[in-house]
Amino acid sequence: MKIACISTSQVPSSTANSIQLMKVCHALAACRATTGHPESILGTAHQVCLWTPGQASTPWEKLADHYGLAQPFELRWLPAWPVLRRYDFALRALQQARAWGADLIYTWLLPVAVLALQARLPVVLELHDLPTGTFGPSLFRYFTAHPAKKRLLVITHALASRLGVEDGSHTAMDVQIAPNGTDLECYANLPDAPEARRQLGLAENLTAVYTGHLYAGRGIDLLAGLAGALPSVNFLWVGGRPDEVAAWREKLAGMGIRNVLLTGFIENRRLPLYQAAGDVLLMPYERAIAGSSGGNSADICSPMKMFDYLACGRAILASDLPVIHEVLNDANACFCPPPPGDLPVWTQTLVSILEDVPRRQLLAAQARRDSTRYSWQARAQRALEGFASD
Repeated sequence: MKIACISTSQVPSSTANSIQLMKVCHALAACRATTGHPESILGTAHQVCLWTPGQASTPWEKLADHYGLAQPFELRWLPAWPVLRRYDFALRALQQARAWGADLIYTWLLPVAVLALQARLPVVLELHDLPTGTFGPSLFRYFTAHPAKKRLLVITHALASRLGVEDGSHTAMDVQIAPNGTDLECYANLPDAPEARRQLGLAENLTAVYTGHLYAGRGIDLLAGLAGALPSVNFLWVGGRPDEVAAWREKLAGMGIRNVLLTGFIENRRLPLYQAAGDVLLMPYERAIAGSSGGNSADICSPMKMFDYLACGRAILASDLPVIHEVLNDANACFCPPPPGDLPVWTQTLVSILEDVPRRQLLAAQARRDSTRYSWQARAQRALEGFASD
């Protein structure tokens, strides 16, 4: 089957939406046109081509290193005029996908999904947020009512509820709750925390790790507070744009905090080893989370780091947000009130996890077991059920 993926995410980029896009396309390309087991090596591999805005191409080898990819797929960059809100890109990408002979359109864009339905092409639409803008809500209503073959993927039950599509309320549409995922193979056979630290050249000491961007809403002020309150613990912050990393280095120095190492951006293929260096993995989301594209996703998000943390097999300390509990629970994680505030609670909880080795091991083992439900490829296989054929 020929699957045309269409997205306005920039490639290459270190933003979460770009990484998620490439992981999804990679998983689709690794799927086989066979029913039954996602792990099957039988059947014919699907052809995947991704259309994304841009005017310059990047060699596959660089993309593979940047995103941690193994299965090649085709990419095509198309110019887009910002003044047209990329509707021109949507139309041209779909035209090219039809000329390519696409059997299925897989998109994150409502306009593309609607145009594809009008062209009588099957559609998988993946949504991570509520439709917005002048035309967003009406386009979504059109999409849900259209009788053509289609599927809606929604990353959380919370978002499905906000969209009004949970519990089969739309009989004309197939809805899947599709949380984000992880590359389980990248987390197989990781060393224990002391050995990971040795391989990375880090000091041997109890270590708490945060990976991800330093955007507003990520709880970075609380991370700094934890480091200041626990000078005997090492903190490893992995990720962030260069300007943000530089600003935080200066701020931490001014606060007299010397037990935080900021690495800046780390290529996705190398990320598991950095996470494995932690005795505890931190996820201090605030009640308002700014995404790479703006807005607030605290009530409906499905953070990719959460699934990577599970696969890493380490104790997780996370904010106690309702949507996080769709994946994490008291058996595989510990919880504290979302920041800001409550630094003493976070400090006390982190210390208790670090000091209680048996509890830490139980949390880590359960996290690793639970991660097996969230592979990118299994997610992709479910998304294609009913579209792919033998």
